[in-house]
Amino acid sequence: MIKTKGYAAPTAGARLEPFSFDRRDVGARDVLIEIQYCGVCHSDIHQVRDEWGGSIYPMVPGHEIVGRVARVGAEVSKFAEGDHAGVGCFVDSCRTCRNCRDGEEQYCENHLVPTYNGTEKDEKTPTYGGYSTRIVVDEDYALRIPSSLPLQNAAPLLCAGITTYAPLRRFKVGEGQRVGVVGLGGLGHMGVKLAASMGARVTVFSTSPGKEQDARKLGADDFVVTREPGWSEALAGRYDFVLDCVSAPHDINAYLGLLRREGALALVGAPEKPLEVAAFSLITNGRTLAGSMIGGIRETQEMLDYCADKGISSDVELIPVQKIEEAYERTVRGDVRYRFVIDVASLKGE
Repeated sequence: MIKTKGYAAPTAGARLEPFSFDRRDVGARDVLIEIQYCGVCHSDIHQVRDEWGGSIYPMVPGHEIVGRVARVGAEVSKFAEGDHAGVGCFVDSCRTCRNCRDGEEQYCENHLVPTYNGTEKDEKTPTYGGYSTRIVVDEDYALRIPSSLPLQNAAPLLCAGITTYAPLRRFKVGEGQRVGVVGLGGLGHMGVKLAASMGARVTVFSTSPGKEQDARKLGADDFVVTREPGWSEALAGRYDFVLDCVSAPHDINAYLGLLRREGALALVGAPEKPLEVAAFSLITNGRTLAGSMIGGIRETQEMLDYCADKGISSDVELIPVQKIEEAYERTVRGDVRYRFVIDVASLKGE
């Protein structure tokens, strides 16, 4: 077994604290990654606080993991010692169901193995995430991090990047289309960068007027403050696609109303309470309301390579792990530009 240091939530609502545990030994097809950086996702907060239910404790969060390959198994062919590698939101799946065979492992029909707050394929052994010094993963579930991507800025691509890239590709966003991005946070700022890079004319919809300058720097052409009365009236039916990145209660019907005939809205935020959808918001103009959850390994690698080619990465604020509680509170308040990333070197002294 491989001794590992981490930060864990011992129970729901408790502060994260130092936690030592064992990773499995490196098997024939495994890679051992010495973690250098791990992004802080809003979903970490939801799960640490058991806001979605079913949380497993102690919990070591973190699914935006990048680092250096320290050891490889005898049968590994995709990685060598010293390579930069990453781990996203899952570390294994059944591999045999229709979705796994299609390269859409995130929708595994049998047992997706999440990077943390879940169980291994034996459905007994808990999984621990990237707020830790190292991780062991099958090479088929690890990602190559292109050398041109700064590691600390690449970490959030493993969740925020693929979460926004996948629906943009699914709905074929491209040159000349009008795209709305709802919410300019960890997800939204990546949605703006990616949609703009694909040639779309991007509008950011936000409740925060102070974010307009940032939105335009990120690639947005237009900015709409949704606190102003009647903000949507002049924009009805003008958009090809809307990416909804908000994880708080909001009126989704207002954004569906922005869509042209057969336009689509993809929901990637995860509000705690159900959103109310009026039937005529969809019936009018034959609109589509879709959901999207990260991407498979193949598409995540495609996204990383795309970002490297386009010079795209996340805007981050680097923190030591000891400041994680402060980072959580600031994330909930929307007080981060635009993703916290843990410098895992800060764990070495714990």
